[in-house]
Amino acid sequence: MATVLRPSFLPSSNTQESPHIQELIAKLELVPHIEGGFFKETDRAPDTVPSPFPFEKSSASEFSPKLPGFNPQVRNSSTTIFYLLTPNGPQGGFHRNKARIIHTLHQGRGRYVVIHADEGGKQKRVETFVVGHDVAKGEKLQWIVEGGKYKASFLLPDEEGGKESQGLLISETVVPGFEFCDHDFLSPAGLKGLLGEEQAKDLSWLLSPLGKE
Repeated sequence: MATVLRPSFLPSSNTQESPHIQELIAKLELVPHIEGGFFKETDRAPDTVPSPFPFEKSSASEFSPKLPGFNPQVRNSSTTIFYLLTPNGPQGGFHRNKARIIHTLHQGRGRYVVIHADEGGKQKRVETFVVGHDVAKGEKLQWIVEGGKYKASFLLPDEEGGKESQGLLISETVVPGFEFCDHDFLSPAGLKGLLGEEQAKDLSWLLSPLGKE
């Protein structure tokens, strides 16, 4: 990854979001997500499948209670959420899911950084791409992150070269369905182990504060 990535917006708890973003959060009933940004689960398929994953405690389990009646032996066949990044909450820190996730863009622009931790080799491959509506420039409207890979995302201005954003709103569909025990955050030591010291330093600003050693 030759491009050095830098944030376009800095997190802030003292600045009010724009009226458009406030309305979006209210109308979609979004709440803060532990990985950054806002979310709302919009669908949890009623049918279940045997869980393909061994039950293990994850770095996210302690922050979010299990659903009532949770059975670690099964998963809902799929789940879907809205996920929103805003100028005051502009990034989602590096995390990994065991299940594959299909992402669909609704509005805004952002950049994703994917560490292919499940691939061979000592230093893992890093992929980065822009999501947005300018397909002619290579921006993605839909993208898939397979299970076992770490991903982070951050907000970009609505127009290339601009300074303003009305938020990045996407949907994520997880197959099989999402559970926090299938989700973990990347620690500083883990990032260094995957990428080496130099590249880990360049991307350390994308780590979640929940990624413990």
